[in-house]
Amino acid sequence: MTTMTETTNAARFREFKMPDVGEGLTEAEILKWFVQPGDTVTDGQVVCEVETAKAAVELPIPFDGVVHELRFGEGTTVDVGQVIIVVDVAPGSGDAAPEPAPAAEAPAPAAEPEAEAEAEAPKGRTPVLVGYGVAESSTKRRARKGTEAAPPAAASAAIQGEMNGHGTGAVVPETRPLAKPPVRKLAKDLGIDLATVSPTGEGGVITREDVHAAANPAPAPEPVQAQIPAPASAPAPSSAPAVVASMGARETRIPVKGVRKAIAQAMVGSAFTAPHVTEFVTVDVTRTMKLVAELKEDKEMAGVRVNPLLIIAKALLVAIKRHPEVNAAWDEANQEIVQKHYVNLGIAAATPRGLIVPNIKDAHEQTLPQLAASLGELVSTARDGKTSPAAMAGGTVTITNVGVFGVDTGTPILNPGESAILAVGAIKLQPWVHKGKVKPRQVTTLALSFDHRLVDGELGSKVLADVAAILEQPKRLITWA
Repeated sequence: MTTMTETTNAARFREFKMPDVGEGLTEAEILKWFVQPGDTVTDGQVVCEVETAKAAVELPIPFDGVVHELRFGEGTTVDVGQVIIVVDVAPGSGDAAPEPAPAAEAPAPAAEPEAEAEAEAPKGRTPVLVGYGVAESSTKRRARKGTEAAPPAAASAAIQGEMNGHGTGAVVPETRPLAKPPVRKLAKDLGIDLATVSPTGEGGVITREDVHAAANPAPAPEPVQAQIPAPASAPAPSSAPAVVASMGARETRIPVKGVRKAIAQAMVGSAFTAPHVTEFVTVDVTRTMKLVAELKEDKEMAGVRVNPLLIIAKALLVAIKRHPEVNAAWDEANQEIVQKHYVNLGIAAATPRGLIVPNIKDAHEQTLPQLAASLGELVSTARDGKTSPAAMAGGTVTITNVGVFGVDTGTPILNPGESAILAVGAIKLQPWVHKGKVKPRQVTTLALSFDHRLVDGELGSKVLADVAAILEQPKRLITWA
């Protein structure tokens, strides 16, 4: 009889493990849970948002049921393959199902039903990401039991008890305010505790405006804070170390993880693997700026963003078409140069989560209006923190626009696996010799870094010279394309 009960309970619970949502990733940080124990979930429903080394993505659950247990809290880094959520796939089939006791017994036999479930599932089906960024959950809540005394256990068990509704103190949804990752970073940079911010967004979500309002409060409340300093720091002891560090400490230590960790590893690997060569050219782009102004008035470009970067991107694509050998990769394992007959144009984007390089797939096939639309979508998606790992994979060449920060130029480091990267400096009005006379002209400096293992100096110089020539005389876009 005991064996039958254990088998029934084991078959009721399904475990969902942290999948590899990228390309060979080993871990991910849980940013936010969209469900809690007791919530009903359906196949394909997003249950949590995680941050990998490449992007913030949402994870869907691959089966129906009722959430029985969340194994990890928000802010926890979990290895790929670890169980993160347990779901009761047969709710109501036993009296003991809602109680915490089966959850403690579930982990041991859970591996067997998981294997059975995978055998029943269609071949090739694995839990994959279905989106990215923060989205509202469409879960249904079941009524929870009344409060009970939390059983003595380790810290993680106590947190889980609170998630299950048995704690007498604050539960996780109350201690972690709702906010998107970029907003959380903004609050951290400004030293603002999100628990003290009044949300104005839909569904109680804290917006960037709410954080700025908290960082610059009206004059009236300040004396109150000065008179009662203790309660001001009481609501969020977890953020106290950061506040202390910013006010008095001589050093602040920030854990290296997520995108920052990936950037560090990629840049070190690229800098010490590919022999970089960087060449520079200063060019008069006055005619390009006039073309940009004209395109903004063109009806065919209505609805898309037109800026100098668009023309620069098109110029680079034309230069690659004229010198396709530059669009390649070095295969160290096979000792081969891999020529790419397509261009996935990467655009380096500075986002609240750090530097990312999404790319426009098959950019060489796009018309100018199509390229403008792709650039606009790429930039807006990156700023919203919704860039998917797939959007950052497979790049061939990259453009980094350091000019937006007022910088003249730089020596960019290659994106791993790519052969070249073009840095665009600030466009400034400068004295320039034009038709034998010194006149004020719009001038910028370009810098092209390339992998000298597969791009010789002559080839790199020709590519850079072509880009400069097109920007100086944009009509070459027609004659050379």
